[in-house]
This record gives sequence, C-alpha cells and structure tokens, in this order.
Amino acid sequence: MSLYDDAVLVLKGYEDQPELRQTYLDHLAAHPDGLWKACGDGHITASALVIDPARARVLLTLHKKLRMWLQMGGHCEPGDATLAAAALREGAEESGIGGLRLLPGGPVRLDRHETPCAWHLDVQYAALAPAGSVEAISDESLDLRWFAYDEVAEVADDSVVRLLEATLARL
Repeated sequence: MSLYDDAVLVLKGYEDQPELRQTYLDHLAAHPDGLWKACGDGHITASALVIDPARARVLLTLHKKLRMWLQMGGHCEPGDATLAAAALREGAEESGIGGLRLLPGGPVRLDRHETPCAWHLDVQYAALAPAGSVEAISDESLDLRWFAYDEVAEVADDSVVRLLEATLARL
C-alpha cells in the first residue's frame, strides 16, 4: 500500500471533524501529489504531541522558522510507509527521543493552517515517550521544553491547545 492510499484510509476512518476531514480527502482527490511539499496548493503533514512517561507534561519545540511553540511534526517523506510512521519519524527527529509509541486509535485531530511554504493539512497524533528518555534539540528548533498541561495555553497557540485537549480526552 502506498502512503497516498494509507492517508486516504486513515482519513476515511477518522470520525471527528467531518467537514475538515472532507477537505483533506477532496485535496488528495484533486492532487495526487498532495502529500508532498512540492504541492503548492498545500500538502498533508503529520505531527505528534509527545507526552512524558508520567503523563503529566508535553514536549514542545520552539520552531526555528515560525518562532512558535509547537508539537513535533512536518512534511511527509518518500520513505514514510504510513502517516503514523511519518508522525513517529518527525517526533523522533525533532525531540531526539527514540522509542515513541503513538496512542492507539489513529489521529487525535486534524488542523489546517497556512505556513510560509503552503497550506499544511496536518494529521495530528499523540505519542508517549518511554521511561528514561532524554530529549535533544534538533537543527529545526531553537529550544525544546517540557510543559505541564496547564502551562501550554500560556506559550502555544490555540491549535496546540486543541491538540492537547483532544489528547487528554484520549488518555
């Protein structure tokens, strides 16, 4: 199965946010290249909100280009077999933490937002960090920091807050 086919199946199986979900499906139907950064009309991205082993904090990155506190995530790559694999890869690359495990049940939410490169149609997952893991700042980040759940709204935008709320509902 291709990443494109996986994305369509994941989105068809996602039961929340029906209008936005249909926007994503329509985008893929109109753009066979809609998963890739080269698609100028926007592209599907994958992200992961990293949760500490005690389930009390989340790890956010201060994105170098956007200068915002965000979850780990970004563009799909040709080696990604699934959207879940893309979210895990991005989570590990940007957090420096190996062994992340996605919460069961597929994506936690969808978020469409404009970026300097194009519209991102982000498929958002949540991932648990393993016990004893240590984060490491990547070259895409200015900082990396753990935040208690009640601190997130003070540093991050509404999209991250909504992702956290959806994640907490699933934990």
